Amino acid sequence: MSSDECNHIIQSAIALKTAHKEGRQARVFDGKVLGMIFEKSSTRTRVSFEAGMAQLGGSALFLSSNDLQMGRDEPVEDTARVISRMVDLIMIRTFAHDKIERFAKYSKVPVINALTDDYHPCQLLADIQTYVEHRGSIQGQTVAWIGDGNNVCHSWINAAITLDFKLNIACPEGYEPNATLVAEAGDRVTLTRNPVEAVAGAQLVTTDVYASMGQESEAKARLEQFSGFQVNHQLMSYAADDALFMHCLPAHRNEEVSEELLEDESISVVWDEAENRLHAQKALMIFLLSANS
Repeated sequence: MSSDECNHIIQSAIALKTAHKEGRQARVFDGKVLGMIFEKSSTRTRVSFEAGMAQLGGSALFLSSNDLQMGRDEPVEDTARVISRMVDLIMIRTFAHDKIERFAKYSKVPVINALTDDYHPCQLLADIQTYVEHRGSIQGQTVAWIGDGNNVCHSWINAAITLDFKLNIACPEGYEPNATLVAEAGDRVTLTRNPVEAVAGAQLVTTDVYASMGQESEAKARLEQFSGFQVNHQLMSYAADDALFMHCLPAHRNEEVSEELLEDESISVVWDEAENRLHAQKALMIFLLSANS
């Protein structure tokens, strides 16, 4: 999406959040159905999409890989053709990014990426919303990503390109984000091995677990490789005076982030960030159905 579209969704999410808290949430999705396909486990993604549809007056169908013929031997393309004739929106949380691309190609309705091994764009909508609520526009600011160059990191790179901010990425050798994506970002993205260098002067510092879903067997080795990359109060002291800390959750306390920092609500906005998954995704679904009508 364009920067204007992205900013529109963020502002819409903030307005929807206010409306919900004031008890004036418009039920604009009466009769609408969201199909939710999960091949990876989830807490925030499932609850936020399902609750969001309910708050907007619609309904959601939870479909695990065990519930679908796609989990057996039906081609992704055939499943897309069938499900998209029965629902108004589809959300997929899966492993291979190619699967969601193939599904979207054959779907008659909008398909939302609720996480793949390559990207996690819905998380970034919530993250940007959280920054805007606390500090205003992120354009021209500096964000520091500390840790693995994973799917969330890739979406931070996409956000830096779309919303025009600086992204410093600190990661150990061998754990860099996709080189093609980094090259596409140009001077908006800087790679370093030094977390202090990445954090210096940043308005926002963010991280994720060292071993993502599907990498559990690498957890011990990754813990050693990422020694020195923990985000804590000492590291945050190199950031801007009013810098925020974010984490997409779930967090491994005292691994990638110290428990003290995670719980320090003068710096950490992780609970606002998690809540905003709900409102950002409501705004996204409204945007997609409006564009598709």
